[in-house]
Amino acid sequence: MYDWLNVIIGCIIAYLLGSIPTAVWVGKWFYGKDIRNEGSGNAGATNTIRILGVKAGIPVIIVDVLKGYTAVYLMQYFIPENWAVDSRIYFQIIAGFIAVIGHALPVFAGFRGGKGVGTLLGVGIALYPVSVWFPVGLFILVLLLTGYVSLASMLGAFSFPFVVIFYTHQENIGLIALSIAAAFFVLWTHRKNMQRLRKGEENRFRIWRKKI
Repeated sequence: MYDWLNVIIGCIIAYLLGSIPTAVWVGKWFYGKDIRNEGSGNAGATNTIRILGVKAGIPVIIVDVLKGYTAVYLMQYFIPENWAVDSRIYFQIIAGFIAVIGHALPVFAGFRGGKGVGTLLGVGIALYPVSVWFPVGLFILVLLLTGYVSLASMLGAFSFPFVVIFYTHQENIGLIALSIAAAFFVLWTHRKNMQRLRKGEENRFRIWRKKI
């Protein structure tokens, strides 16, 4: 019972870490704006940069990534040492997933958060220290070529399970399943962006374009 109590505490901490509404707090504290009422309405780094500028967006993306990474990293200290390696990995996966849910539904910001891509990246860095960098590189390439953050995010996420399965030859079923789930999660959270892309209504991202 004590072992499970520790694991539950680890999951709660993961959610609270994910719930840190970086974009919302930066916007309100330093610019007097609720980023969720501006631009795309998304409480993430992309919308922050569009509305508030690069100076505001950089700390947002850094903290969002750290939230996911830290949630996974800390979970190892709440899992009993006598548990099997696979079991430990599964609960780190769960912690990462909970952190992403926390970002999307943050208790500290009225359960109105962002899409969780930055936090998901942090989870990926913690669990896939090799595989994660191909999708990141593809994201950067597509962004530079097209200017569409949404398209870059979706293509990067879509490529991720293929890298995990066919390039790094991951054998852990949990990590394979998470890579597939992550791809579907990003595609699902960007379903409105897909509609705008088809209609030619999606906004291009220009990092040098400062709004205030």
